[in-house]
Amino acid sequence: MSSADDQLYFILIAQPTSHRLINPGQICYMNKQQYEHRQKMKNTNVLPIMFIGKDFEIELKGDLLRQLTRREAELLLALENNEERIMALASDEALLTSLALSEGSQVYVELNNKWLTGVIRYIGRITPYVCIPITGVFFGVELQGEDKGKGQNDGSYRSKTYFQCQKNSGIFASFARVKPMDSKTPMSPKTSTEILKSGDRVAFFDEKARHGMVMDIVDDKGIKMVVISTDTDEEGKLGGVKKVPLEFVIQEELLYKEETEKIDISQNIEMGDVVDSTEMTVGSLVKLIWNQPVYGIIRWIGDLPDLPEKRAGLELENDMGVSDGTLNGHRYFTCPPKTGLFVKLSSCKPDDRFSVSKFNGNYDNDVANQCLEEENVPPISPEDVLKRLTGRMKGVQGHCNSCYMDSALFCLFSCSSVLDSLLFKSTKKEDKPIQNTLLKEIVNPLRKHGFVRENSVMKLRQLLQKRSRCSTYTTDEKDPEEFLTLIMQEVLYLEPPLKLWNQSGYKGIVQTSYYYQIFMDYNHNLVLPTVQQLLEHSFYSNGLKLAEIPACLILTMPRSGKSFKMFPKIIPSTELDITGLLSHGPQPCVLCGQLASEECAECFRDPVFSQTGFKYFCCKCSAQVHSHQQRQLHKPSRLQLPQGFQSSGSDPRTPPREKLELFAVLCIETSHYVSFVKYGPQATDWIFFDSMADRVGEEDGYNVPNVSPCPEVSQYLLMPLAQLANQVPRNMEGVAKRLFCDGYMYLYQSRSMSLYR
Repeated sequence: MSSADDQLYFILIAQPTSHRLINPGQICYMNKQQYEHRQKMKNTNVLPIMFIGKDFEIELKGDLLRQLTRREAELLLALENNEERIMALASDEALLTSLALSEGSQVYVELNNKWLTGVIRYIGRITPYVCIPITGVFFGVELQGEDKGKGQNDGSYRSKTYFQCQKNSGIFASFARVKPMDSKTPMSPKTSTEILKSGDRVAFFDEKARHGMVMDIVDDKGIKMVVISTDTDEEGKLGGVKKVPLEFVIQEELLYKEETEKIDISQNIEMGDVVDSTEMTVGSLVKLIWNQPVYGIIRWIGDLPDLPEKRAGLELENDMGVSDGTLNGHRYFTCPPKTGLFVKLSSCKPDDRFSVSKFNGNYDNDVANQCLEEENVPPISPEDVLKRLTGRMKGVQGHCNSCYMDSALFCLFSCSSVLDSLLFKSTKKEDKPIQNTLLKEIVNPLRKHGFVRENSVMKLRQLLQKRSRCSTYTTDEKDPEEFLTLIMQEVLYLEPPLKLWNQSGYKGIVQTSYYYQIFMDYNHNLVLPTVQQLLEHSFYSNGLKLAEIPACLILTMPRSGKSFKMFPKIIPSTELDITGLLSHGPQPCVLCGQLASEECAECFRDPVFSQTGFKYFCCKCSAQVHSHQQRQLHKPSRLQLPQGFQSSGSDPRTPPREKLELFAVLCIETSHYVSFVKYGPQATDWIFFDSMADRVGEEDGYNVPNVSPCPEVSQYLLMPLAQLANQVPRNMEGVAKRLFCDGYMYLYQSRSMSLYR
């Protein structure tokens, strides 16, 4: 039998349509030589795959698989179920970090939802090789210090000893439950250049403590020198590049770990105007000038041992901090690693980006409240979304029932350019201020900075209120369709992207629209429908087809009387196949795939052929289908084939598929709109936006918008229908419930029509 190193390893990332006994998250493999041979033959579209723990081979499409190294596969096998593996891939930082761990590494290990300190004593398998050719790799950790005795064993598992430690001081854990100590690792900052690497934030001592970033470490006449890009020069101005002996350089995080009691960590913060510290409370949004403006939220206020003045524990917007809310081994609050910082409370100033001002309605003269970005900015690329767009105070700041507009703007313009023609088309002189506000004060700032202030949206609302003569546009909540119709049709006169051919109306009459409301008759058997099925059933019931491929297709979901939801769950179709919905164009036969010559409306609801799609047949298949006694009374209609195709129906060409991709979903629950955006090609590339996720203050306060990654939705999109139907909404992970249960408007685009692509 070939060895484990003779194999290539993969993880299944999508559900195969023809194999329901295997699920995303399962680890599989194939012979390396066999794969290399297929590569030479350029035949890797379909691969013969063996699954760990299975003794049969399955042929799978290559795009359903993601290749792994052997060690990655072994680490993932240690996780208990497929869902955990998919989630681990969605945010692979823990997996990548664990690859660098070795015996002797000081780590935190999770047990019963608590993180304990320890040292890795063993890395390897703890189960027999029942899984061929590899099995899961675990970390054996010996607990240290105060956590000794809080473990599960003495280094033994199932009567076999893998390392030795005191009773109940050992833990065996998967990589997902182990993380390095980072700043809390007791290493000397001067012992080795391995501690410093390019990109590290450091402090160095040049008469006074200064800060910068490591560019390189070089040897200068036998002396190790660190090349640093400095934050400031000797005079406190914008810095340059400086060489500093290694012995005078220390990582910032180690500095704050080891020297907190000796160094006032507020020393480099410019005070500016003195602010009454009584105005600052837990939850206040604050600003520091610390070589550059730094923003955060106060999570803790109190006194620290042996330090004068009251201190504030901040959670920063980015990773410019030094801890996760702990200081000298004591936890004061909880935040992500490297976002926590302790400073003098008196050093904190209110975050002036979100200062509350009463809207005076005269924005042309209110320069201080404007955020103009004259340069046109393309949508945020998938690579930059998590860095530029996610976090607190990201997205569009909500104000005064604006969530319907905030969510719609975020959906349309953050990561898509399909409707950017709105921003640049010629328009009437009186409507130019509306277009300029939309472009320069909302879309450009959103794409460049990842944030739009509340007053920019209020300005747009005031202009639209004046334009529409609706006196409640700045105070009341509206439907997103009302806003989109006003901005696209009545103000900027965009050509309707949706053109519908009504088969039951007069020939040649095409209806136009900016969005499509799905209407459903009650003669259907849909229980857990996809958007694809809902659209097809609605078109079928109303005798509609698409007159042409739309650049943007906006769909609103069906309602049932006074009740908003007609279905408890709707599955977002990440791709919308509109081939069968086109009124003109070649159609493939649903049975053989060749050019169809007939359509049968009566066969639409017949599940024998497929669960979705209008039913088109070639002449031969139509004759066979309608020879059945249950279909002999059907009346298929002839298709008008495009010029150049054989009317006999024997044309061997396979018609191309026309598809649109989902780029955003707008959701509503209890009168509050939020949105999801599909920002990249991976199944896990989803973000969730809420313009009013939090609030600071009461009547005179302001809303805190938030954009967060939500890769967890992918596991439900890939889940078999029967399993998804049994999911209890309140038990669904993260925000997934809102995507599946509260979907209101689905936005699709044609990639070929995007302005910047």
